Amino acid sequence: MRNAIHIGNGYIVTTDNSGGIGEKPGDRVAVPDRVTAYFAARVALLEQWASHAEPVTIVIHNFSGSASWDKYVAGVTDLFREAGIVVPAISGSTETNMELVQSAMAVTMIGEKKQRALGEETTWFTYGTPLVGHEVLERKEEVASLRLLKEALASGIVQQIWPVGSSGILQEVRQMTGNEVAQVETVLNSTKSGGPATVVLVAITASKISEAEAFFGASLNKIQIIS
Repeated sequence: MRNAIHIGNGYIVTTDNSGGIGEKPGDRVAVPDRVTAYFAARVALLEQWASHAEPVTIVIHNFSGSASWDKYVAGVTDLFREAGIVVPAISGSTETNMELVQSAMAVTMIGEKKQRALGEETTWFTYGTPLVGHEVLERKEEVASLRLLKEALASGIVQQIWPVGSSGILQEVRQMTGNEVAQVETVLNSTKSGGPATVVLVAITASKISEAEAFFGASLNKIQIIS
């Protein structure tokens, strides 16, 4: 996984950061700090799941000032509650010596890798829509649901996930496959940023495709990967 680091003994580190998004007058995107933390944590959590790991501790790096700390913690907590899983221990630090004109923060997760038995050969689909900036809030019904992804992984409907970041679907497929000239056929914009992983690549076995289509609905679309 592109942002996952294996640190040994079955532990995985993932992280995501956010700059210029928050409550400060100089921010490029004005949203509550709680929302900023939610989406940063979302990316880090999806990276954990993509590595077959579950987070056991969370570190928040806060450069926005002490007033933002509790809001960031609340945003991370919101994410885990939405996903239907226990909130791990949260720690971190806050920059209080220098006041920045824009918001800046990061969420790092340390997770424990779980053993998962993979099934038969899989087909890749997209779940969600690539969205960025204000689109994420204005079209939230198109954002891939963490709760549904968690349920699909736990039940075996989905065998593997790969979150899509700012590089877009096409570049993520190339990184995932290791084929720098691969092409994709999809109903979505394959070069648009996925923002905070609003769209996720999901691998589904042939025997589970019908079940997955009923489970995810119209947000699930097959993607053709051309080597």
